Amino acid sequence: MSINSIFQFLVPKDKKFFPLFEQATTNLVILAETLHEVVNLPKAEREPLYRRIEELEAIIEEIAHKTNLELSRNFITPFDREDIHALISAIDNVADYLYGAANRMRLYQVEKITKSIRKMTEITLESCQLIHAAVGDLKDMKNLQGIADACKRINKLENKSDNVFDKAVADIFENETDAKNIIKYKEVLSSLETASDKCKGVANVLESISVKHS
Repeated sequence: MSINSIFQFLVPKDKKFFPLFEQATTNLVILAETLHEVVNLPKAEREPLYRRIEELEAIIEEIAHKTNLELSRNFITPFDREDIHALISAIDNVADYLYGAANRMRLYQVEKITKSIRKMTEITLESCQLIHAAVGDLKDMKNLQGIADACKRINKLENKSDNVFDKAVADIFENETDAKNIIKYKEVLSSLETASDKCKGVANVLESISVKHS
C-alpha cells in the first residue's frame, strides 16, 4: 500500500460520509420538488419529469451503495456504523416510494390529479427539505436542538399526511364510480403515504444519532 493510500485510509471519515449524505439529501429534495411539479402539470407535459425522477432515484440508490462500500472499507466513522447504514438506507427508502408514486401515475396513465395527491406531494417535499437541513446539522453536532426540532416537524407532517390519505381514500370510495380509477388513485396515494412514513423513519434515525451525541 502506498503512503498516499495509507493517508487516504486514515483521513477523518467525515470527509467521506458527510459529502455522501449531503449528495443524497440534495438529490432527494430535487426529486420531491420534481414530483410536486409533475402533479401540477397537464398529463401531456409530465413525461420528461417522470424520466428525471427515475434518474434521481437511481442517483440516490448509487449514493447509498457508495456509502455502504465506504463502510466496508473504513474502520473509523463519524458515528456508529449501524447508524450510518440506517440513515442512508432510510433516505434511499424515501426516494424509492416517491419514485413509486410517480411511476404509478405514469404507468396507470393518471389523467386528473386530485387535490389530495397535490397536498401529499407538498407534505413530502417539506419533509425532505427538513431532512436535508437536519442531516446538514449532523456534520459538527453543534445544533442538536435544530435536529430535534426538524424531527418533530417531520413527525407532525407524517400525521398530517395520514389524515389527508384517510380522507382522500374515503372520498374516492364515496364519489368515484370507475373501479379502475379507484385502484389508480388508491395506489398513488398509498405510495405517497408510505413515502411520508419513510420520512418519519429518517427522523427516527436522526433522533437516535443526536441522542447518542447529546
